[in-house]
This record gives sequence, structure tokens and C-alpha cells, in this order.
Amino acid sequence: MSSVKSRRTRYSEATKAALLEAATRRFAEHGFAGTSLEDIAADIQATRGAVYHHFANKTALFQAVFDQLETGMTGNVAESHANAADPWQATMSGLERFLDRCCDPVYGRLVWQEAPIALGWRQWTEREEEYGYGLIEQIVRPLVENGDFAPLPVAPTARVIFHILGAAGLALAEAPDEDKARVKDEYSQVIRRLIGSLRG
Repeated sequence: MSSVKSRRTRYSEATKAALLEAATRRFAEHGFAGTSLEDIAADIQATRGAVYHHFANKTALFQAVFDQLETGMTGNVAESHANAADPWQATMSGLERFLDRCCDPVYGRLVWQEAPIALGWRQWTEREEEYGYGLIEQIVRPLVENGDFAPLPVAPTARVIFHILGAAGLALAEAPDEDKARVKDEYSQVIRRLIGSLRG
């Protein structure tokens, strides 16, 4: 029985992973409104019932895709931050990782353009608070406490940076592919100067 259950579990996990991959591709190509659960199921030769076995509805499936993208982004930024030689280099390395990620057309469209529609403005902002603001606060707090930043209140400092990065993310998502490198460089220059003004 345990062997059968193990095979079933592996099959279920593989099906869920395939659904997430197909959904990511569909949502990125056609948007949330232009994608149906039938399309996603057909892409992996599954039934609509297989989709409902894992996700209650299309919104739940989109949220799972969104969470996967944001978990990957925050993990990537945190990794670059942890591997840097000093706090300032760590902060700048994290910034570049974030901007690079926002240049990715799949991440950019789904996180910055489709998510507010699919999840609703309130839920989208709550999820961004969880992923983005939480990570920024973790980076800012030791900079303030160690004197690398001016002795400013941590929460407002983190929130201002959070909104600045949000503006950059949206701008990169909306920029045509041929302009993304230029837009990224411009925002990087501005953000580096703004954050640099906070140094102690």
C-alpha cells in the first residue's frame, strides 16, 4: 500500500507542477482574462477535474503561479544579499537582482500587470507586502541599527524604498523589450542615488 500511495503522491505532485508550468505560460501569453482552465488542462493532456483537484478555481491557480514567482524572486535577492562582501554591496546586489527579474517578460507581466486584475487590488497589495516589504525591512533594519544608514525609523524607510522599487518594477514590466535595458539602467541610477543619500 505504501508503494502505491507513494506512486500516487508522485503522480499528483508531477501533475500539479505541470499545471503550474502550463498556467504560467498561458497567463503570460494570453493574460488572466484570456486564459481558461480548459486551455491549461489541455496543454498537459489532463482533464478539468484534474485542475480542480489541486486548485479551487482559476484565481487560486493564478495565486499559486504568483506565489511561485515571488518566492523565486525574494529567494534570489536574499541569496545575492547574503553572499555580498559588505552591507552596501549587499544592498546594491539585491537591487540589481530585483531589477533584472523585473526585466523578465513573464515575471513582469504576471506580477505587475496581471496580478492586480486576477487577485484584486487589495489581495495583490497584501501579497506584495508579504514578499516585497518584508524582505526590504529585513535588509534595511540592520543597516540602520549598524549605522550604515542614517538613524531613521526603520518602517517608514523600508516603506519608501518598497514603493520606489514598485515604481521601477511596473515601469520595467510596461517597457517594450528593446527599451528594458535602458529603462533598467535609468532606474538603477536613480534608486542608487536615492538609497545612497540614506547612508550614515
